[in-house]
Amino acid sequence: MKELFDVRDKVVLVTGGSRGIGKMIAQGFVENGARVYITSRKAEACDETARELAAAGTCISLPTDATQETGWTMLSESLEQREGKLDVLINNAGAAWGQPLDEYTESGWDKVYDINVRRVFFLTQRLLPLLRKSAHPPARIINIASINGINPPAIETYAYSSSKAANIMLTRHLAKRLASENILVNAIAPGPFRTAMMAGTLDKLGDKYIAENPLNRLGETSDIAGTAIFMAAKASAYMTGAVIPCDGGVSQV
Repeated sequence: MKELFDVRDKVVLVTGGSRGIGKMIAQGFVENGARVYITSRKAEACDETARELAAAGTCISLPTDATQETGWTMLSESLEQREGKLDVLINNAGAAWGQPLDEYTESGWDKVYDINVRRVFFLTQRLLPLLRKSAHPPARIINIASINGINPPAIETYAYSSSKAANIMLTRHLAKRLASENILVNAIAPGPFRTAMMAGTLDKLGDKYIAENPLNRLGETSDIAGTAIFMAAKASAYMTGAVIPCDGGVSQV
């Protein structure tokens, strides 16, 4: 039973790992003995976060723009040069766009879908050879969705909510396809956490979000990191295609 939540020596890649939820997840894996790679578009921020987290274990920066094909290729090749396998892929990098319905732009819509759906699929595709070589079967893919992909939000973020719903269906579809290859695919649907992406919304609606949350608080690092570790560990070996809300219960009431 002691091995149920053991992630020591697992090779983990966290996209969008330089800040926010990605950094929280990366921190949890680093502190529990995994070999963690983080990637983000901004090299300086990625390097700085890796240095910070490496004080507690192993965290390596692989900055790249993984929103385009050249980025997917560069990232997969960089990882292949360093590792012979990948145990856990965490597709966390995401984007949001808020605008009134009558003014919502195609450019905002396309940006969100490119990052939240298209990138997730094609980066996963590029990394399948490394996942298939995982030394800790079954390998894991963990997609970071959102409770906004389950219940529509009050704010006007149409591309974000619908892209996260697409992310959830992509998770289920990949899970069905990859189960026979011993690769488990699950998703986490976070609620409100204090991140840069949520900063503007929380400045305006933070008190309301907390008051309406059954647990009367925002999410913390241990909440999201613990959920991700569960999904990467032996404890969840009989789970694939699942979506776990990590939101204090707000999407369930």
